Amino acid sequence: MKAVAVIGNPKPASRTRDAAERLAAALGLDCEVLEVAELGAGLLDRDAPHVTAAVQRVQAADVVIAASPTYKGTYTGLLKLFLDRFPTATGLAGQVAVPLMLGAGPAHALAPELTLKPVLVELGATCPAQGLYQLDSTYTSDSALARFTGQWGRTILSAATLRTER
Repeated sequence: MKAVAVIGNPKPASRTRDAAERLAAALGLDCEVLEVAELGAGLLDRDAPHVTAAVQRVQAADVVIAASPTYKGTYTGLLKLFLDRFPTATGLAGQVAVPLMLGAGPAHALAPELTLKPVLVELGATCPAQGLYQLDSTYTSDSALARFTGQWGRTILSAATLRTER
C-alpha cells in the first residue's frame, strides 16, 4: 500500500512532517513525504513540470496524509496553493485521505474536521475517519496518536485496501 504525506508547513523538516511520519508509521504504512515548501514559486506557475509531477505522485498513492500546522484556525495557504492544483471532484477520486493538523492549543481541535477534511472530500477523496489534531508541544509524548490509530486505524487501512483491490 502506497502512502504520501503532503506537508503544508512553510518550514521543511518541521514538527508537522514529524507528526505525519509518526502517523504513517503507527498505521504501518511505508510513506513518501512531499514537502510542499520545496516546490517553491512553481506553485504559482500552472505549467511547472515539477509541481505537475508532485500532483501525480500524490494521485498515485493509496493513502494521502494531508498535514498542516494550524494558522488562524485553518490549514496553511501553502497547502491551499498545492491542493488548488487538483481538479475538483476528481483530483483525489478514489483515494483515502487523512487530515492531520498541529496547533498550539485545544481551541482549534476541530480544524481538521471543519477546514481540511471538506477540501479533501471536495477533491474526491474518501475520508473514512475523523481528522487528527495534535498539540505541537506534546504530540511526541501524549496519547492522541495512539487513541486515534486505535479508534480509526483499521477503518483507514480497510478503506485503502478496498482501493488497491479495484
